Amino acid sequence: MQDNYSSFEQELNNSGKLVYTNVGVSMLPLLREGRDIMVIESRKSALKKYDVVLFRRDNITGRGRYVVHRIIKILPGGGYFIVGDNCTEGEKVEDGNVLGVLTSVLRDGKSIDFSSVRYKAYVYLWCAPYRLRFFLLKAKRGIKYLFSAVKYKLFGK
Repeated sequence: MQDNYSSFEQELNNSGKLVYTNVGVSMLPLLREGRDIMVIESRKSALKKYDVVLFRRDNITGRGRYVVHRIIKILPGGGYFIVGDNCTEGEKVEDGNVLGVLTSVLRDGKSIDFSSVRYKAYVYLWCAPYRLRFFLLKAKRGIKYLFSAVKYKLFGK
């Protein structure tokens, strides 16, 4: 079975590196859709909590979808609890489905330094308290929906 996505795994197997722009908003504000360039490398060591990884999400049809999200928890017995930085729900991912690790992000011609105080503060304040983040994101979406409903009632379209 050949599809567009199989080239991701081929590229990682052949060169050990995948350079790509992301599609979607699940990793905002870290990754901006179609604007930032991700550098994902093959796994060379054990994965750690808060690593951002590329994994294959299996679905009902048997074809996988490729997703870049963050490890929030390493599960006992193997596997990971993984969540997008802009998501309100996480998922369990088996170790064998993880293909690579995000090692660099290029934004506006500059590399985001994952060892910087600013990045570490972002991970500590936004990613670590993920349960609080779930609540905040759901509240934000609810308020946005409420305002749009009120606006529609008052002004029509």
